[in-house]
Amino acid sequence: MAKRGGYPGGMGMPGNMNNLMKQAQKMQRQMEENQKALEEKEYTAAAGGGAVEVTVSGKKELTRIKIDPEAVDPDDVEMLEDMIMAAVNQALRQQEEDSAAMMSKLTGGLGGGFPF
Repeated sequence: MAKRGGYPGGMGMPGNMNNLMKQAQKMQRQMEENQKALEEKEYTAAAGGGAVEVTVSGKKELTRIKIDPEAVDPDDVEMLEDMIMAAVNQALRQQEEDSAAMMSKLTGGLGGGFPF
């Protein structure tokens, strides 16, 4: 029958494991702080030469849409829809890039993984 739980050699954590746990806790706190800062940011993008402008939050929620009345053509609603989609997608890409850059900085280029 296999031994369950614990670490071989006793109840205490070896020094290296203790240091690793401290580093993991520090990284966890930094991740939480960075996530909060990211969620408070806003990302704005425009399409159609500024005819459509949108803002998304760091939580990836659309918070504002501004449409130039000149862009509203009842005979070409599809163009307006395309501009809105393009602006929203660009703002979301900005948020994703910011998030990825923040994570890369935090993990020191580990790619989110651990070297073991």
